[in-house]
Amino acid sequence: MKLTTPLTDASVEKLHAGDTVEITGTIYVARDAAHKQMVDALDRGEKLPVDLTGQIVYYMGPSPTKPGQVIGSAGPTTSGRMDAYAPRLMEIGLKGMIGKGLRAAPVKDAIKKHKAVYFAATGGAAALISQRIKKAQVMAYEDLGAEALQKLEVEDFPVIVVNDIFGGDAYEDGKKKYAKK
Repeated sequence: MKLTTPLTDASVEKLHAGDTVEITGTIYVARDAAHKQMVDALDRGEKLPVDLTGQIVYYMGPSPTKPGQVIGSAGPTTSGRMDAYAPRLMEIGLKGMIGKGLRAAPVKDAIKKHKAVYFAATGGAAALISQRIKKAQVMAYEDLGAEALQKLEVEDFPVIVVNDIFGGDAYEDGKKKYAKK
């Protein structure tokens, strides 16, 4: 399935755990330090440096960019480090998250409540994934280096739906499918 950002309720409603998806458009990059700064800003009543309404955040810290490249290797990082912040960002309109690993129950509940989706990117394929990134720009928190908030333009960025609005969980489905009986 192909998706174009920004995401809408209608586009998220079509997604089910286990679906393979290719994303084209704008996605944002932020890890735990940037998430903390964003949530702290919201708690102070401040606007965020970017509007996350309908957007996707990729949990990634790129390696240094080599000459002639748009970005360095760009593989996913462990999503659980963002679990404390993700529900708050979904409250203000974040529609998608990309990372690797399991999500906590409050994040899964927020996904259902706010019609959002959690995607997994393939770990260990960072160099290949980076080829789908056509443009990268630091938007805020430049002092965080590789953890700065960035805007990426992607084309056919490959992900798998892990958690959907229906309570589906591709990781749990996989365990059941391959469990010994």
